[in-house]
Amino acid sequence: MGISQYIKEIGRGARGARPLDRAQAADLFGQVLDGTVTDLEIGAFCLAMRIKGETPEELAGFLDATHARLALFPATGQPLVVLPSYNGARRLPVLTPLLALLLAREGLPVLVHGAATESTRVLASGVLAALDLPPLTAIRAIADGEAVFAPTELLSPGLKRLLDVRRVVGLRNPGHSVVKLMQPSQGPCVVIGSYTHPEYAQSMAATFELLGMNALLSRGLEGESVADPRRTAQVDGFVRGRRIALQAQQPGTLAEVPGLPIDIDIRTTAGYTRRVLAGEAAVPQAIAQQVAQIVQLAQLAQQVEPS
Repeated sequence: MGISQYIKEIGRGARGARPLDRAQAADLFGQVLDGTVTDLEIGAFCLAMRIKGETPEELAGFLDATHARLALFPATGQPLVVLPSYNGARRLPVLTPLLALLLAREGLPVLVHGAATESTRVLASGVLAALDLPPLTAIRAIADGEAVFAPTELLSPGLKRLLDVRRVVGLRNPGHSVVKLMQPSQGPCVVIGSYTHPEYAQSMAATFELLGMNALLSRGLEGESVADPRRTAQVDGFVRGRRIALQAQQPGTLAEVPGLPIDIDIRTTAGYTRRVLAGEAAVPQAIAQQVAQIVQLAQLAQQVEPS
């Protein structure tokens, strides 16, 4: 079939492009994931969407196609907390592993998933491996109180191929949005969503509402799902698509965070994470608040709606 008919619609520039409906978006993205389209078509799709931007309906369609092909983890005892980790650390230590292990300590099952999309950043996967949590090589049950890391290619080889397009064209594409929204479980999830640019906050929130998802949404640390320990950001929760205001943004940025190391390498970050978990260093307040918010959402997501 090909996707040229869709590229004609989305590739008319920022003003002339027409959005796809959910079914069209699912068909297009499914062909991309299946590898049945040419590299030239994939490049055109990525650049066209980069210029046009993704609508919530399109994101929902992309997710429909993804979930139909995704390797799903078995349902967990409590809602699975899903931490996408694709940005890594550039200026501050990557603290997603700390968040994952703090949540596991609260008795929640936690899945961190990610892939290297840039070669110059320190990744959560490296820190987790240094903490004796190597990447999974097969889908398996995740226990309550356990944190695991799954590379993207284990969940979806097609999605990993799409992410790798960034290494060629140098720009993010819809795959980078999809991995921050997908639900890789057969049971209930709480997806921890993060954004850097405000326009993505709006599209992600609208998608959570459209799909009836359980999620937390805030501006993360350098694009990671963990809270920035220097700031008090706006935080919104979503329970079956219903938005709940959890935290209002407060002005100001701390110049430094007590105890947070200056170096961001894997060894230093893993050592800091161990000290926090052992109680030898304080949990940054913003992350402690985030843990409490996620625990609250997981409890609400597990409650049965009144009939």
